[in-house]
Amino acid sequence: MLLYFSSYIAVMSIIAFLMYGADKMLAMKQKWRISEALLLLIALVGGSMGALLGMIVFRHKTHHLKFQIGVPVILLLQVVAVGYVWYLLNY
Repeated sequence: MLLYFSSYIAVMSIIAFLMYGADKMLAMKQKWRISEALLLLIALVGGSMGALLGMIVFRHKTHHLKFQIGVPVILLLQVVAVGYVWYLLNY
């Protein structure tokens, strides 16, 4: 089960990272963009690590308060939730 969960988180993080990179490229070319709601949603459903890395690497959405605060808070909540579930399953 841990392997499936880890794989899911890895895939979602890669997708999030690529989406943030793609949105930055689209922004630079002044093309149609990925919605902010979708970028936050991908973080919420497990891609928060990739979203945060995408924000840092691509310097994208770093001036938007909902991303500055939202993505790290989502990541923190996900880490706490995983730790809590792991604790319950092992004790």
